[in-house]
Amino acid sequence: MYEKSEQLFERAQLSIPGGVNSPVRAFKSVGGTPVFMKSAKGAYLYDADGNKYIDYIASWGPMILGHAYEPVVKAIQEKAGGSTSFGAPTELEIDMAELIISMVPNVDLVRMVSSGTEACMSAIRLARGYTGKNKIIKFEGHYHGHADSFLVKAGSGMATLDIQTVPGVTAGVANDTLTAPFNDIDAIKNLVDEHRGAIAALIVEPVAGNMGCVLAAPGFLEELRSICDEEGIVFIFDEVMTGFRLAAGGAQEKLKINADLVTYGKVIGGGLPVGAFGGKREIMQHIAPLGNVYQAGTLSGNPIAMIAGFTLLTELKNNPAIYTELNNKTEYLHKGLNDVLTQWGEPFRINRFGSMISVHFSDFPVIDFASAAAANNNLFKKYFHAMLKRGVYLPPSAFESWFLNNALTYADLDETISKTKDSLAELI
Repeated sequence: MYEKSEQLFERAQLSIPGGVNSPVRAFKSVGGTPVFMKSAKGAYLYDADGNKYIDYIASWGPMILGHAYEPVVKAIQEKAGGSTSFGAPTELEIDMAELIISMVPNVDLVRMVSSGTEACMSAIRLARGYTGKNKIIKFEGHYHGHADSFLVKAGSGMATLDIQTVPGVTAGVANDTLTAPFNDIDAIKNLVDEHRGAIAALIVEPVAGNMGCVLAAPGFLEELRSICDEEGIVFIFDEVMTGFRLAAGGAQEKLKINADLVTYGKVIGGGLPVGAFGGKREIMQHIAPLGNVYQAGTLSGNPIAMIAGFTLLTELKNNPAIYTELNNKTEYLHKGLNDVLTQWGEPFRINRFGSMISVHFSDFPVIDFASAAAANNNLFKKYFHAMLKRGVYLPPSAFESWFLNNALTYADLDETISKTKDSLAELI
């Protein structure tokens, strides 16, 4: 069934560390050989062996309207004829920035970069430069990319591989990164009291997606906003996953909470490598060349990435019903999975927000990294492989959110629910 993938993985390990270019793809968390993909269309993936899968990763979020979405593909093809890179300004960069600002509340200026990691790294540097302070606060299990400052009690691939400390991250950098459990406001108050006047920024995933889908408790984000206001701390929303996925204006719009800076990725590139950070003019004007906080990138504003993102975001802006459709489909899947898992009888929790969802085999609520890690993740491994062989491609880790795309039909959802029932019967 996976003969070609197994051959490719053996070959890949001879030239690529671990055989993959991003750790979670290695299937270490779930075991077995990673599946090598060959093509995708709409809601479906096709691997090197010709197997077809219903896709619940959507390239970790950006394929919100499905794979090979025709308007995006055509726009890329047309733009590529005029060169794939200039290293000089283009009008399209202005169009993209204006479009983002028109869709997102509380963003006055936006700077394009080439990845979500770069966006978060730059936002932290900007916050430090703006405030003149060095320390930042992040939450355990929240993943903001692989920049040194963020690799302290991070989620995503680090949680998947159970990496607690990262060689290469200096003690000084680690000491400037303060961590707290998600949804624990007292822990934040204690950190602020202990390091008063030294904290530049607090960065948070408003809906966590890197320890499964984990929601903020009612009032938690509002309290963070108040603390940041009181203490002069730059409040950063990492919307690399949630931006333009939860709503046209992202989590800020959906949750009605304004951040000082926001980071983006995933959806704004339509599947191409891209990121951005933006926010209040008062802060953003400290970025070079307006200010002295240096940030640069040869491929920032790359025309191919810009046209892909511009085409996709325009569709999302002009068709708000897409979000209603996605939410309804995710709710339908949630109900179906809940019914099947309830009949199965083993403990479980399903977390959902918008078109993000995750299943945890746990008999207690999953509200932070500790509770996500304490779930029966060995059972998730078995569930993953049972679903995979039945043609449903889930994230290969219990610490990752599922992402629905709007190309999924209700027949696809019914098939997923049915195959969950079959998979659970196999696990008894």
